[in-house]
Order: sequence, then C-alpha cells, then structure tokens
Amino acid sequence: MSSSEQGVQRSTLPAALASPLIREALLLWSVSFASIVAASLLAPAHAKVVATISFLYLPLFFARPARLRKGTKDLWWERFWNFDYAEFGVTLRNWRLDLKLALLLFLIVAPLYLAAYVGYAEAMKWLPTRWATYLSPYGGHWGFHPRLPANFGLWAVDQLLVVAVPEEFFYRGYLQTRFREAWPQGRTFLGARLGPAFFLAAVLFAVGHLAIFQVWRLGVFFPALLFGWLRERTGTVLGSSVLHALFNLYEMALRVSFYAA
Repeated sequence: MSSSEQGVQRSTLPAALASPLIREALLLWSVSFASIVAASLLAPAHAKVVATISFLYLPLFFARPARLRKGTKDLWWERFWNFDYAEFGVTLRNWRLDLKLALLLFLIVAPLYLAAYVGYAEAMKWLPTRWATYLSPYGGHWGFHPRLPANFGLWAVDQLLVVAVPEEFFYRGYLQTRFREAWPQGRTFLGARLGPAFFLAAVLFAVGHLAIFQVWRLGVFFPALLFGWLRERTGTVLGSSVLHALFNLYEMALRVSFYAA
C-alpha cells in the first residue's frame, strides 16, 4: 500500500472525528452558536456584537498554539500577537487574484440570484400566508423600483468589517482549515481542492445562521460553497470576505427595490 493510500485511510470519518483539532473546532463552533442564541433570546440588540466577537476571538484565544509558538510556553493573552494568521487565510499574498475572482463570481451569480429571488417570491404567493411567513423573510405584494438602502455607505462598511470578515475568518479561515487538516483528501475543481472539509464548513455556516431561527436562513449554504471555493483557490479569506459582503449588500438592495423594506 502506498503512503498516499495510507494517508487517505487514516483520514476516514471516525479517525478524523477523533482528532483533537476537530473536537476543538466543533467545540468552538458550539460555543459561538450557543452564545449567539443566548444573546438573541436575552438581548437581541446585542446579538450581532456577540457574533462578531465570538467569530474573531474564539480561535485566537482558545485554538491550539500557532506554529510560531511551538516549543514556547503558551500564555493565552499572547495569542493575539503570536497567532499564525496566515495559516488561517488572513494574508494579502494573493490579493489581486482574490479580488478578481470575487468580482467575477459576483458578476456571474448576481443575475442567477435575481432570477431565483423573483421566482421564490412568486412561489410564496401560492402558499398559505402562515407558511410563506415561515419560509420567507418578506411577505405581501412586491413590485420592482430600483433603489439602494438608506445610508448605503455605512452599510457597506458594516457588512464588510462587522459581518463578512469575522464570519469568513471563523468559518473559512479557522473551521475549514481545521477540517482540512483532518480530511486532506478531495477532488480538484477549477483550481481548488474540495473535499469533506469544504462541505462541512458550509453546512455549519448554514446551521449557524439558525441561531436566529428562521428556516429560510439555511439558504446561505449555497453562497457558502462559493466562499469556501475561493478560500481553497487562493489560500486566503480576503476574496471570500469581499464576495460575502457584496452578496449581503446585493440582497439588501433587492429587498428595498422589491419590497421597499
């Protein structure tokens, strides 16, 4: 048996789940999820802040010591400046490729998303109001009047720095990296190696959005596949963060254009 075949065998699901890195990743995801659920129930106005803090700081202070710290005493308060950010995709080394691919993907997917948006809104009309309310964030009659949300510039900063960057650091930078260490196998698709780690990170991203329980939020699984592909293709989370913010802003623009909401 070749060494590569042995490596694949060692990376089977049971063995991977026994990995301390996988247990660490799932534990931190669980802590983050529980924190957001608690904040949503007890202090809804602060849930977003809790999510941002948990995504940014849980990996820094509770993940295993970064490679640069091997062989040294592990002091948790030093993690902030000793954390190996590049290992988890926080680097500008491929920023040109990142931005080109992010913009290209947005231009390709945006018209498809618009068609799906209209089709889904039409489908909701055929369902009982109770079901439609449960399956869609919007309701009632819609008509198209192109506009941008009020304070769009502030929303752009918010969606990039407060939402997209923390989520991409946690899900694509930290979780996807940890899972890939346990499941290195996969198939190459358009220059990115995709395997179980890629899909599991997308699933947890979707399930994590149920911290605010609305079934339609599971739909973020599909853009998560694009974010994960970008992470694997470029080795950074810059492109996925930009694409994430663009999609969020696009959805906001569609919302006010169709529902004046």
